[in-house]
Amino acid sequence: MLEAANIRKKFGGLVAVDGVDLEIGNGEIVGLIGPNGAGKTTLFNTITGVLEPEQETEITFNGEDIVALGTHEIARAGLLRTFQIVRVFGEMSVFENAVAGALFGTEESISQEEAEDRAREALAFVGLEDKADMQAENLPIAQQKQLELARAVASEPDLVLLDEIASGLTPGEIEELSDTIRRLRDELGISVFWIEHIMDAIMGTADRIIVLKSGEKIAEGTPEEIRNDQVVTEAYLGAEDES
Repeated sequence: MLEAANIRKKFGGLVAVDGVDLEIGNGEIVGLIGPNGAGKTTLFNTITGVLEPEQETEITFNGEDIVALGTHEIARAGLLRTFQIVRVFGEMSVFENAVAGALFGTEESISQEEAEDRAREALAFVGLEDKADMQAENLPIAQQKQLELARAVASEPDLVLLDEIASGLTPGEIEELSDTIRRLRDELGISVFWIEHIMDAIMGTADRIIVLKSGEKIAEGTPEEIRNDQVVTEAYLGAEDES
């Protein structure tokens, strides 16, 4: 579904992402971990068109070259994302946020009525149907994150990129979120690429994990393989244990 070769992004003399290759297949949940400053969010921003990659970067989505596309074009092609700092339309209602995703997050031309139906289904999927009439900015941060996810789901994407969606949540909320991410794949057929620092959540949910350090991919494998990788332990997991 998503194929990328030699993803590179520089900021002046700083190489934030340095030659990363990756693939995300149909029906996969893939985790992305690494220390702070490893380049994880920059990688997401480069894939989704928020940042322009270096010329040697190649990225295709469902067989289409998306390097030169704008963020809205990439989203409408079926590649959606949430943000590390939550970005809901605060002055709109929860329901209106989800409708916006249905109407504007896809190339498909749908009616207002169909968009509203998709919005209701998406809100029910994440458990926000009883909050539909609330102003989005009045939701607790955990539910704003759920709303971002619902807005993406309403556009019926093929792949969603989640940027630290579990940060700031309680253990119970993290468990519920992990279950929702599994259901995205199992019930809706949406693949997931997920940045996370909460190891229990991502190790218990992802099929495969990619590890970045200083902009480079240093490991890739199943959660068990990553747990037992000495390079990863020294670069990231061991540092987490010491903190």
